[in-house]
Amino acid sequence: MFLSYTADDAAWAARLAGELAGHGLRPFCAEWSIEPSEVIVHRLDEALRASANGIAVISPASLRSARAMDEYAALATASAERGLRFIPVLLGHVAVPPFAANRVWRDFSAVTEEQFAQKAAELAAIVAGHAARPGPAAARDNIAASHPSAPRPLTPPERPSLVVCYAKADARYGRALADQLRRAGLPVWSIADLSPGDTHFWTIRQQLRDALAVVVVMTPRSQDSDDVTRMILEGQVHGRPFVPVLLDGEVNYHLATVWHIDARHGGLLDDTELGLLHRLHDDVTRDRPPRLPGPPPLTAHRAIRLSPSAGLERLRVHLSEGEWEHADLLTTRLVMEAAGRTTEGWLSNRQAAGVPRELLAGIDALWHRHSEGRQGFRRQLALAPAGGRRGPGFPDLGAALGWREAAETAVPRLYRDFARRAGPGGRSGFYPTLRDPGHENDPDWYDRWSSTVLALHARLREWGTAS
Repeated sequence: MFLSYTADDAAWAARLAGELAGHGLRPFCAEWSIEPSEVIVHRLDEALRASANGIAVISPASLRSARAMDEYAALATASAERGLRFIPVLLGHVAVPPFAANRVWRDFSAVTEEQFAQKAAELAAIVAGHAARPGPAAARDNIAASHPSAPRPLTPPERPSLVVCYAKADARYGRALADQLRRAGLPVWSIADLSPGDTHFWTIRQQLRDALAVVVVMTPRSQDSDDVTRMILEGQVHGRPFVPVLLDGEVNYHLATVWHIDARHGGLLDDTELGLLHRLHDDVTRDRPPRLPGPPPLTAHRAIRLSPSAGLERLRVHLSEGEWEHADLLTTRLVMEAAGRTTEGWLSNRQAAGVPRELLAGIDALWHRHSEGRQGFRRQLALAPAGGRRGPGFPDLGAALGWREAAETAVPRLYRDFARRAGPGGRSGFYPTLRDPGHENDPDWYDRWSSTVLALHARLREWGTAS
């Protein structure tokens, strides 16, 4: 295990190394391991290559040390390229630096003398690979901003699970819900199961891509949480079933068309609701269509509305992070909400006329800016084939934008397969697609999608957006 630190923290690092060695680990600590006759940089390189685990002590002193930052970069590279388990350790009440923000860390800043040995033992257990699932205290350590990580091949988790999503402020209820589902014999994963060294959003993506279902604790706090929003969008990209649990407030605007469990009484799930999740588990594991109650009636709990300014800001964030698919789904949601068609999920010509021009211009400007002009409504109109007064037919338009191979070929039914057609850099004009995975189990989904696209493009041509 490679231990990286700066000279100012050498005494503290040596103490940590001693504790870890006492638990059977073999830490490489420069204070102990480098002989006076050795070339330091060669010995460090050799030790790093031989290590399966790495710990970087991040302190005010290390952030000022060029050597410490070089070692951090080397550890991060080894983690990405060969799977080295890399755990940042915070010391001295240092703010989490951007380069550590996408990993689960351990914070020793406020650890007392009495707590040091126990905290080091927990860290040793994680490194040795035999740590128990994090308890409530560890979960509080591990819940942090889930910044998107660099692209990385996704491998299926060892066991697909019900993924429980909740905001940090709702962690007490979220952990209790996850524990209840485990006691009921269901496989469960939540952010509390992240271990030190895990890359936040890569690990979350891995779980969501193959989730049996995504259980979302809906509250005003989760509505405002960028992390929960990313998890919902990622689940929608991969077409996972959703089981929202309304704990407080109103329905999340991304889940307005999905049936939900009403838990506003503050309690956990009853036997009927647990039975529904068992049935869902059986359906998904046996490759049967999931049996869930249908969409809520229009008179059901009102969904939170996202203001145009707040929606555009969230769209800007997704685009600035390169999360094209998340931005695409949010764009569809903003358009439908502006037209008052969130529940129905599609537009006719008359309904498209109700979408404010300012919103469409704002959406287009963000796509245009963050893709260097390759995406957005203006680009789509420029690429659209001529089609007379009414514009091109939908098959021809889809072929021009890369949504299908040719006008005669089919469009992939699943959104995640469809989005792959854009390619890594995003094929010019591919986005926004106005697809809504939440409605694509409906038998007439294609007709509704084509109606939406043609109606909105007709409206844009009227306004002369292409100019």
